Amino acid sequence: MATSSATRQCVGLVLLCLHVWLLEGKSARVSADEDVLLPYMEGHGPSHSHHHVSVSQPPAHSRTTYETWPSSSHNTLPVAESTVFISDVPGSLGRSRWVYGHMALVHDPLRTLSVIEPGGPGGCEKSRRVTVEETAVAAGCLYAQNAGFFNTTNDQCVGNVVSDGRTVRDSGGVQNAQFGIRKDGSLVFGYLSQEDVLDQSNPFVQLVSGVVWLLRNGEFYINQSLKAECNKMVDQEVFRDFVDVLSARTVVGHDADGNLVLFHVEGKTLERGMNLWEVAQFLKKNGVINAINLDGGGSSSFVINGTLASYPPDPCQSDSRWRCARPVSTILCVHQRRCQPANCGGHGDCVDGRCRCQDGWQGAACDSLVCQPPACGLHGVCTAGGCVCAAGWRGKNCRQVCPPGLYGPSCAERCQCGDQCPCDPLTGSCSSDSDGSLTRAGQCLAKQMFTLWRQQEEAHRDKPHLSERAWLIITITLASLLLIPLVVRLIGASWRWFMFSYSCRKVQRATSTEKRCLSECLIFTDTTRGSERRVY
Repeated sequence: MATSSATRQCVGLVLLCLHVWLLEGKSARVSADEDVLLPYMEGHGPSHSHHHVSVSQPPAHSRTTYETWPSSSHNTLPVAESTVFISDVPGSLGRSRWVYGHMALVHDPLRTLSVIEPGGPGGCEKSRRVTVEETAVAAGCLYAQNAGFFNTTNDQCVGNVVSDGRTVRDSGGVQNAQFGIRKDGSLVFGYLSQEDVLDQSNPFVQLVSGVVWLLRNGEFYINQSLKAECNKMVDQEVFRDFVDVLSARTVVGHDADGNLVLFHVEGKTLERGMNLWEVAQFLKKNGVINAINLDGGGSSSFVINGTLASYPPDPCQSDSRWRCARPVSTILCVHQRRCQPANCGGHGDCVDGRCRCQDGWQGAACDSLVCQPPACGLHGVCTAGGCVCAAGWRGKNCRQVCPPGLYGPSCAERCQCGDQCPCDPLTGSCSSDSDGSLTRAGQCLAKQMFTLWRQQEEAHRDKPHLSERAWLIITITLASLLLIPLVVRLIGASWRWFMFSYSCRKVQRATSTEKRCLSECLIFTDTTRGSERRVY
């Protein structure tokens, strides 16, 4: 018993030590949130309307408050390519400094990038803050970086948030710079009205709010952003400091090919990093077309394959000698290709990020029937199997009336009315005299009788003989075949008779001439002898 008690105490002590170690390890990874970089004095975002932003746009943009760009969709390329950069940034008084960070080029962003709530679905509703690393591991991200801002008082997500087609948070039209991906894959950067955000004709599948539109169509847009995103003097001063200060920065943009660009630069506010002018210059130099700034300062984190690849500026709560990643709000997650929606609407299978639709369905999400309503006319309904005709109608387009003897949807049922072959095409009830259908019944019976008589006549009819015309053709053909040799023989006999007659006449002429010659010769001979004697 004593040994058993000692064993239980040892096990309990080990478990207690393990629990303490886990708590210390967890607290060691928690940031002290010292490097806080806020764009506003109080709250978040301007209070003016989208109309104010629209009318304040430069004339070159014709009051258009956002830009749309088609995204790339290269199935053969890798999901993303990440690089580490170290650059020399020119400074004041001819001095320069080195900055370093990460850039990831994301191909096919519609299927490979998602806005993820802190800790996963429900994180914003619960006002959670979780490190990028923890959220990325749970979501299976290949690359990830922090995205939207959060309320430093209550940890709530700030701005618009749409995650994989699910609306998480609606900002109510706050006019901060936005980044989103619509259902058709188009990339959107800029200022969105409430109607734009809620538009269901081409809804957003990913959406997150930032602060400051850095590049618009390849040109600097920071000064215009200052006017659009601030409407208070005190906020404008803070906002300018937010733009001009050196700090760690996180940005999302795109290049001319529609590839998404994730940018992260290391830093610590007031000491190292980049200001937003330098970030915009760096991105423009590297071919970025549109870009918005996301949460920065101590919130900036970059994770590769579930491992923190950046250097956080915040000290750890448990030991200020070390640096820890800050728990943040939403993240941008680059993952393997996925379908939108993941189950292809229940009408297809997701194969390498694309929906392979079942028969009868089409579209990128397999959410549209191949058969569209006009195809079935007024008497049918489009389904995955084609047109389903209403009772009394049939045919590919449901435009043919049921023939006598059939009734029901698509005329699939046979009447059970005996000799009265027609029945109600809708219900199948047998014909009644009230609607004059007995006449139809008589017509149908007569038709059946004629059909039966025709079948009986065909059955008792002798085997078919050749027609007179056929016999005449055969007789003429045979006679011709018999006459041909006779005609040939006649022609040959005639030719021989002609040749014989010709030869005879020639012989006769020759004989007469010879006789004359002989006679003259004899006369000549006798004369020379002194006597004339004629020889006949």
